[in-house]
Amino acid sequence: MDIHLRRLGPAHDGLKIVQLTDIHHSLYTPLEDVERVVNLTNQLQPDLIALTGDYVTFSPSYIGPVAQVLGKLSARLGVFAVLGNHDFQVDADEMTRALEAQQIRVLRNSHFALDTDHAPLWLLGVDDLWWGADDLESAVKHVPSHDPKILLCHNPMGIRMAAKHQIDLVLSGHTHGGQVRLPWVGALYGNPRLGRRFIQGWNRLDGTQIYVSRGIGKVLLPLRVGCPSEITCLRLRSGAGSKAS
Repeated sequence: MDIHLRRLGPAHDGLKIVQLTDIHHSLYTPLEDVERVVNLTNQLQPDLIALTGDYVTFSPSYIGPVAQVLGKLSARLGVFAVLGNHDFQVDADEMTRALEAQQIRVLRNSHFALDTDHAPLWLLGVDDLWWGADDLESAVKHVPSHDPKILLCHNPMGIRMAAKHQIDLVLSGHTHGGQVRLPWVGALYGNPRLGRRFIQGWNRLDGTQIYVSRGIGKVLLPLRVGCPSEITCLRLRSGAGSKAS
């Protein structure tokens, strides 16, 4: 899918981002499944990989193994990550250390500049909203307001604060796309504060675009119905296209 960003410079036109989210390594998502996802991701030859949280479920014993497998991800400009609510539930600091030991940069209320031919593209990352750990003010501090910005935020509820800060694009997960989607009913999951608008796929709020990935794993129920796992592949395009294509 092409995502048009009005402020994106020619140096970053065509940048390929692959997003993985909600891996939930556990009894429901064995390590073999994660290895398969990593191999498929590398075959896409991304310029950048964005990991948007919930790498494990319930037990810290899953942290080391999943981080080692994710360490096999390869992208020209690097692999970047934020944490999700399940990572905080298990051990956010241990999850951070395990990912960073695999050369994955974890953005915890911070930013990183992808500077190509002196044309910066800023990656911002915030901690989980459910845990009240997010601090977008810190993440955008010292980032020029006119430069293009992409926010990694596990929970799509972050679209509201992102729009207030004129973020160009938000990459989120958390919803699993509903995980179970029934005919005539749709997704069984829906956040009452956002409704069903930001449950999966592309959308926008004011001038801020968002892509909510269905993710990889499963929680609560060991199955997905009408809502398959997703490896998200986005290509950034410079220009003022009114919607994704």
